[in-house]
Amino acid sequence: MARQGAARDGSPTARRIILGAQLRRLREAAEIPPAEAAKAIRGSESKISRMELGRVSLKERDIEDLLTLYGVHDPAEREHFMQLVTDSRQPGWWNRYAESMPPWFQDYVGLEGVAARIQTYELQFIPGLLQTEDYAMALASSGHPSLADDDTRRRVSVRMTRQKLLDSPDAPRLWAVIDESVLHRPIGGPAVLRAQIDHLLEMTKRPNIALQVVPFALSGYAAEGSFTMLRFAEPELPDVVYLEHLSGALYLDKREEIERYSRTLDRLMVDARTPEQTRQMLRKIQVSL
Repeated sequence: MARQGAARDGSPTARRIILGAQLRRLREAAEIPPAEAAKAIRGSESKISRMELGRVSLKERDIEDLLTLYGVHDPAEREHFMQLVTDSRQPGWWNRYAESMPPWFQDYVGLEGVAARIQTYELQFIPGLLQTEDYAMALASSGHPSLADDDTRRRVSVRMTRQKLLDSPDAPRLWAVIDESVLHRPIGGPAVLRAQIDHLLEMTKRPNIALQVVPFALSGYAAEGSFTMLRFAEPELPDVVYLEHLSGALYLDKREEIERYSRTLDRLMVDARTPEQTRQMLRKIQVSL
């Protein structure tokens, strides 16, 4: 399944979460409290919690000690876990762009690459997975693409590489809802916006991509800010809501949080124009530019 670019099964972030979830199930089945598990690896309960949530890198020695504590002695089963440890420490495709990507966004890219469904709501810009290179460059360079430095070009390259996951035979389902103002905001100038509208019309011909526009009259009621929800086929991977701000990001995965954002997405999709009505709107804008 591995392919050039954003490999669908190559996310060390996802592997780490899957391994952590399996370790938690083993611990609970053995009825071992976190404090006892922590003692076995010469750590703290907090470390056990972070390991089980997939939020820290994993060491072979710690996993071997935990497997022994949990009563896992079968060589084949232990080898399975150790292979997951190895996989979770392999660099993702984005590693070569690490200097241009904050750590909190690297985790998002890793999860995005293995999502079965991506649902996103945008208030200001075209969603990153649907942007043209010129549109992305205009954003990244604050409207001055001719002055873009190497770091800016690398950040745009990351965005373009992320989009390759939509070309995969097992591409995720992308459902994007955007505010109507996004289509009238002249990012990069009229020519760039026109090309971006053309691109949206082409992308929404794909069966795995849907786009809806919330009209001005209903704008701002259902949600106060942009967000993305990632859903996964793997039962070990919980649904995640991603909220980005200027200096970092939040990852929400509690059941009540997921349910609230799911209801918000449902409301947005009801308020928005249907995918076909959205395509008709795009054609009208296309003619006017």
